[in-house]
Amino acid sequence: MGTVASLDLEEEFRALLLPIRAVLDRWESIFSLYRPETELSQVASGRLALAQTSPIVREVYATALEWSARTDGAFTPHRPDGVLDLNGIVKALAISDVGVILERAGRWSVNVGGDILASARALDDDERIGIADPFARGALLATVSLTGSRRALATSGSAERGDHIWRGGASTAIEFVQATVIADDIVTADVLATAIIAGGGEQLDRITARFDVDVLTVDRAGNLRATPGLSRALRTR
Repeated sequence: MGTVASLDLEEEFRALLLPIRAVLDRWESIFSLYRPETELSQVASGRLALAQTSPIVREVYATALEWSARTDGAFTPHRPDGVLDLNGIVKALAISDVGVILERAGRWSVNVGGDILASARALDDDERIGIADPFARGALLATVSLTGSRRALATSGSAERGDHIWRGGASTAIEFVQATVIADDIVTADVLATAIIAGGGEQLDRITARFDVDVLTVDRAGNLRATPGLSRALRTR
């Protein structure tokens, strides 16, 4: 889906690489818009009706609509031109499935396009995760640790793929070029990071009031805003 997946795994669990690859390939084969033969590509091109797709496509679409409602439409599975694009949630669902396979694999972490899910044992090691600087490719803005129940980190914005998120039609006083969300699960982190970029400052305020997450944002002027749980990241800039 136009990104890279990497895995940090102890040597004794390398046999899990094949089933993990199979899981990622399955999501790719159904939902990638880079491959014309996938179901989602056929829906996007009008060759296949959504009602005629497999149950997993309709289930993921329903999940995306639920998140759209929970974020007041800031997160949406529909492009401005009406094309159905589920990549805003599919990547996180794929990571979540990989996490199920790795459940008993000791210390591990999986990183797909900068979105990270880690094992509880990896958290115990107090590993620090770098957050990219959106204004300096290859540089770090900050580093953070995933601790307690916070096992997932997702970053949305322009650092990796340029400006690719559809921003809401409503005007906002603050636009962000990057948003990092730390949450207990990767789907929540990924969806809310996207919603903050799409909705700007007003959406950030709503999300931090409604959801138990930690957030670090960067606006177009380079200013940083962080919730208390992420405030220490600012000291490592």
